[in-house]
Amino acid sequence: MQSDLQTSLDLESPIFSHIPVLSQEVITGLNIQPGGNYLDLTVGGGGHSRLILETAEDVKITCVDQDEDALKAAKENLSKFGDRVKFIHSNFANFQFPENSYDGILADLGVSSYHLDNPERGFSFRNTANLDMRMNQQQSLTAGDIINEWDEKELADIFFKYGEERLSRKIARRIVEKRPFNNTTELAEAIAYSVPPKYRHGRIHPATRVFQALRIAVNDELKVLETLIEKAPNALIPGGRIAIISFHSLEDRLVKHGLRNSPLLRILTKKPIIATEGETKENPRSRSAKLRIAEKKNIEQ
Repeated sequence: MQSDLQTSLDLESPIFSHIPVLSQEVITGLNIQPGGNYLDLTVGGGGHSRLILETAEDVKITCVDQDEDALKAAKENLSKFGDRVKFIHSNFANFQFPENSYDGILADLGVSSYHLDNPERGFSFRNTANLDMRMNQQQSLTAGDIINEWDEKELADIFFKYGEERLSRKIARRIVEKRPFNNTTELAEAIAYSVPPKYRHGRIHPATRVFQALRIAVNDELKVLETLIEKAPNALIPGGRIAIISFHSLEDRLVKHGLRNSPLLRILTKKPIIATEGETKENPRSRSAKLRIAEKKNIEQ
C-alpha cells in the first residue's frame, strides 16, 4: 500500500523500487532502539522496513501486507537481514496484535506507484485494464462488481462519502445508464461526459475522485483503518510509538481523531508532519503525505 514507493519499469511489468516517504521523520518519530521489536503493517517493497533494520543493531521487524506481490518484493529486498525479519500475508485489520509486544508500529496507507502504474491491477484510468482494484487478490469483490451491480443510490453514496465528489448523483446516474463497463478507460470516459465541460477539463480529471472512492470501497479501507487504530495501541509496550502516514483527508481525519481519542496514547504531533520541498521534487507523490505519531502511555500515567 505504500505511496512512497516509486516504480521503475522493466520490459515486462512494473516492479517495486524503494524510496520511502518521510523516511527520516519516520525513523526519528519511532525512536528506533537497538534490540527493538517493530511492526510494519504495510511493508510494500520494504523501503521503510529496511531503514528501520539499518538504524540500530539487532532490530527485529514483522512485515505485514495483504498484497502478495508486495510481500514477494519485500522478501527479496530484505533477505540479507535473515531471521530478523518475519513476513505475514494479512490485511492489517485481520492481524492478530499481540499485547505489549512492539517498540514501534508503522502504517503507510498510500497506494503504491507499483499499483497505480501496473495496468493489470486496474487502480488507474491512465491505461486500459479490468476494473479490479483489489489489494488482496484473494478476495472476491472487485471494482467491476460495484460499478456493474450496485444500484444508483449506493454508487452515489460511495462517490460522495469516499471520493468527496459533489457531482456524485449525476455521475452515478450516467454509470447506471451506460453499464456494463468492461475496463477502466470506458468508465473514466463515461464519468467525464457525465459532468459539465468546465468540470470535465479542469485541473483534476473528473474520474479521479470516483476511482479513489471505488478503491476505498473495494478494500474497505476506512473500516480497516478504524480497526487498526483501535487494536494497535494494545500491541505497543509502554513508551512504544505508532506512526501512521495518510494520503487524503478522509484518512487523515480518522488518524487524527482516532489517535487523539485513544485512552492509551499520548499525541506527539499536534500537526501532521509533511514532506519537505526537496522530497516532493524528488518524489512528487510524497506531497500529499501526512505523518502523525503517538506514544503509548505508561501504566501509572
